[in-house]
Amino acid sequence: MAIIALVSAKGSPGVTTTALACTLSWHRRLVLAECDPAGGSVLAGYLGGALDGPRGIGELAVGELRDGSLESTFWSQLVDLDAPRRERLLLPGVVDPAQAGSVTPLWQRFADFFRTLERGRPGYDVIVDCGRLQVFGPPWPLLRAADVVLLVTRAQLPGLSGTRSMIRAIERDFTDHRVPPGTLRLLVVGDGHGNAEIGKALGVPVIARLPEDARTAQALSFGGTVRAGRPLLRAAAALEAPVRELLEQRRARLAWPTPAQGVPDAV
Repeated sequence: MAIIALVSAKGSPGVTTTALACTLSWHRRLVLAECDPAGGSVLAGYLGGALDGPRGIGELAVGELRDGSLESTFWSQLVDLDAPRRERLLLPGVVDPAQAGSVTPLWQRFADFFRTLERGRPGYDVIVDCGRLQVFGPPWPLLRAADVVLLVTRAQLPGLSGTRSMIRAIERDFTDHRVPPGTLRLLVVGDGHGNAEIGKALGVPVIARLPEDARTAQALSFGGTVRAGRPLLRAAAALEAPVRELLEQRRARLAWPTPAQGVPDAV
C-alpha cells in the first residue's frame, strides 16, 4: 500500500478514531499523518499530552517555508506509538490555529513527499487523517495523491445526507484533476442502513463497516488501554485486507510497477 486518506463530510463520524485504530492494528509499517486543517487531536487525546516539545506537521511546514528542510527534519517530527520499534509512527497535526496558515500552502508538497515513503528502507505506508473537507484550506492535494480514499460516514440518514453532497464534490474534483477511477470508497460506522443499500443510494461501494465500540473509542480519543480483541480493533484490523485488495486492483488497472527495493530513506 502507499497513501490511504480518510475524510468525512461533516459531524463526528470518527475519522481520527478510525485512522488511529487502523494504525495500531495493521501489519505494515505505517505513518499516521494528521492533516486535518482544524487541528490534530492524538497528542492531547490518546497520548495524554505527553510530548517533549513542539513537534508535528506545523513545525515541518515552518521549516519547509524557511529553508526547505522537509526531507532532513521529517523523521525527527514523528512520535513512535509502539516505541522503540518505529513501525507505527505519528505525525501530529497542528495545535495552534496560526499554524494552519503555514500548512495549507504546502499540501501538495506533503503529498509528493508522502509518496516517497513507500519506497524507503524500510518502507512506510501513510494513513492520512484529512478530517472534514468543509473547512478552510482542505487538503485536496492529499486526496488526489491517495491510492485509496475512504469517506467515513454514519449509517443513518443525517450522516448519509451530508455524505451524498461530499461524494459529488470529490468526484468533480477528481474528474477535473484526472484522478484515476476506483479510488473512492465508503467506510460506514455504526448501525443503520445496510451496506448494499447505502452503496446503491450514494453510488459508491461500501468497503466495510466498523461497529460502535464506546469503550475502545473512549481510549483512542482520551487515552487508556486499547485491547486488540475489542470489536473496533478487530474490525479495523480486518479492514486492511479489502484496502490492500482495492489497491492491488487499482494498480493492476493502471499497470503500476511494484515499489522499488533497496531505496534508502532518511531514517
